[in-house]
Amino acid sequence: MPANKNIVVAQSGGPSPVINNTVRGIVDACKMFPDKFEKIYAAWHGIEGVLKEELLDLSVQKEEEIALLRTTPAAGAIGTCRYKVKEHQKEDFERIIEVLKAHNVGYFFYIGGNDSMDTANKVAKLAQERGLDLVAVGGSKTIDNDVGDSQFKLIDHTPGYGSVARYWALNIQNANEENMGSSPADPVLVIQMMGRKIGFIPAAARLADPRRQMPLQIYMPESDVSIEELTDNVNDELARSGRCIVAVSEGYDAGDVGAARDSFGHVEFGASMFTAQQIIVNHLNKVGIKARGKARGQVVGTDQRDTAIYASNVDLDESYKVGQNCVVIALEHGSGYMSTILRRPGLIYSVDFDKAPLDAVANSEREFPRGWIAENRIDVTDDFLKYATPLIGDDWVSVPVINGLQRFARLAPIFADQILPKYVPEAHR
Repeated sequence: MPANKNIVVAQSGGPSPVINNTVRGIVDACKMFPDKFEKIYAAWHGIEGVLKEELLDLSVQKEEEIALLRTTPAAGAIGTCRYKVKEHQKEDFERIIEVLKAHNVGYFFYIGGNDSMDTANKVAKLAQERGLDLVAVGGSKTIDNDVGDSQFKLIDHTPGYGSVARYWALNIQNANEENMGSSPADPVLVIQMMGRKIGFIPAAARLADPRRQMPLQIYMPESDVSIEELTDNVNDELARSGRCIVAVSEGYDAGDVGAARDSFGHVEFGASMFTAQQIIVNHLNKVGIKARGKARGQVVGTDQRDTAIYASNVDLDESYKVGQNCVVIALEHGSGYMSTILRRPGLIYSVDFDKAPLDAVANSEREFPRGWIAENRIDVTDDFLKYATPLIGDDWVSVPVINGLQRFARLAPIFADQILPKYVPEAHR
């Protein structure tokens, strides 16, 4: 394995409330081995930063700014991207190798989800083919919790999910207060949540009400409930309770949502012309709900994944250790792995930080366990609650505040000198 080499850390895909803490974990761990690591660079906006030779120097940043990465959410600190290096983009792959060679990079840490692990895997294999002395390791991240296997043997959960689950546990609580007070005029509240193809995020709505006292219905992509059935379910709840809260995944099949797609081919619901929530609200008000008043809707966008104040203290701690574990993997096991979290059996929640082959997680898509969907298809079981409850933590995270405003990390724009000719990524030509 390479020694006395430089490091590149990068992020890809959608951000999370704790993603920068994984970066901090990598930086702090690398600084503990000055005999192994030289400069620590961050690729500005993920793999695009490598392609463009835009390498932010983290080694010269103030200690307090690196420390503030802990509670700096989203990806503003070093940026992220949705650029996928596809098999036919040979020039991009050659460029990546050229940049890494030019800057004496021996370690490449890529933080992201299944598509990002595919990129890390391709870089690891290409480096091996080219004889480049490079260790490539992935850091797990995705709020969707869809990386790995459905048996939870490769990875139990991904950093980012616990914080988004906490966000929804708390916000559904508040939405219930709103609906309870305004139900004579607005008896139905339809809330759209992230989760384009998997139900872990909408399932988190139940964490707000583990005793099932709210008139809450959950519609996940896997629910397979038509909009007509949803209407009947809502009216049944109105007959029982006089009000109803509908938590619906953005991936719920409500018909044409005028879908836009990103470079990975995934539907970008936040950029689409219509939303599942709006279609449902329009439908309910058109056919008529069996109560006075109207159905109203609420669509929360990127706030779900870019808000530090809702971060889970458990998620924050684990995201940091996932970053540290990336460095341990690089030093002790070498290239071709992703840093993972595995849950220990037993009543008391605890985890081990392990690794999974990049081959096994690249482009993987875990499924929400069918056994965790209630028989009525609009709720989740207690087994899901046992799984998810420990992930949301038990207290508020302390976020630094100055003059009433949150204090986030602000890294100085100090970049490595560009050595190679300018380059335009293939997909941007």
